[in-house]
Amino acid sequence: MTVDALTDVAGLRVGHATRTGGGWLTGTTVVLAPEGGAVAAVDVRGGGPGTKETDALDPRNLVQKVEAVVLTGGSAYGLDAASGVMAWLEEQGRGVRVGPDPTHVVPVVPAACVFDLGRGGDFKARPDAATGRAAVEAAAASEPGAPVAEGCVGAGTGATVGPLKGGIGTASTVLGSGITVGALVVCNAAGSVVEPTTGALYGELAQGRVGLPAREVHEAARRRLTEAAAKSGRPPLNTTLAVVATDADLTKAQAQKLAGTAHDGFARAVRPVHLLNDGDTVFALATGARPLAPTDPLALNEVLAAGADLVTRAIVRAVRAAGSVDGPGGSWPSYGELYGQL
Repeated sequence: MTVDALTDVAGLRVGHATRTGGGWLTGTTVVLAPEGGAVAAVDVRGGGPGTKETDALDPRNLVQKVEAVVLTGGSAYGLDAASGVMAWLEEQGRGVRVGPDPTHVVPVVPAACVFDLGRGGDFKARPDAATGRAAVEAAAASEPGAPVAEGCVGAGTGATVGPLKGGIGTASTVLGSGITVGALVVCNAAGSVVEPTTGALYGELAQGRVGLPAREVHEAARRRLTEAAAKSGRPPLNTTLAVVATDADLTKAQAQKLAGTAHDGFARAVRPVHLLNDGDTVFALATGARPLAPTDPLALNEVLAAGADLVTRAIVRAVRAAGSVDGPGGSWPSYGELYGQL
């Protein structure tokens, strides 16, 4: 049975650590690979990225597999969450073996952050190593194939999409070949997910959805969003992050191609995208359980196409799952509050 989430890729687990109240509106999400790791790659296209260990994922470099990927709030400060994940992995003896003793490992933990500083009211309330440890422990404690919480949780807790509330979304599919592909997105974009003349979500239009909000509903929503933007008064310093994963047996170069084409899913659902004040980043993971068709040189294409489609669908789910926030750091209405469940 599938749950339409990244965890449908067998062996992957997802854990969130969420901090709200008392000036907090942030968190961390960890994608934990099966023991022994997954082939990993990354494609960074935003002009203001905050990342850690992404150079290790270059196909020309030594490290082939990683044990975990960290997505976190807190801008560059929040990258400290990866330290907590590294410490936990070291305790489990998981990482790149660098000595004769099995405990002599160096966990390579790629990480990327979104900007959410001050959105809970306290600029200094941001994830740290303890937040990262809490998230990886939550992932490790989850059951295989467990559903993944969406909306304002983990790294999506303080996420926004302009004046609209953002969050975390996930989706998956099983291809005709039997290969599973999944995506998890933290939607925190400087651009918009809403088509301005109708109020429809770009991502749903890209998927062929034809239902549109009533005109009077859209006009009321536009007024509310204008008021929220004025109340916030904050610059759109944002970023959308994604992890796209598959159980296909991919090389690092093939995984990097998957990460690159998955950015097409951003472009279908967020406009504009990849701006200078975005840090848009996609990680790709491949667990290697299913070989690609050996006689078909284009067998990877169906995985690439699915990855982009799933990123679009995960962005839609993130926006629809998010709840409104009105607090000391600002006011961000949710799409569901403004437009209902069309």
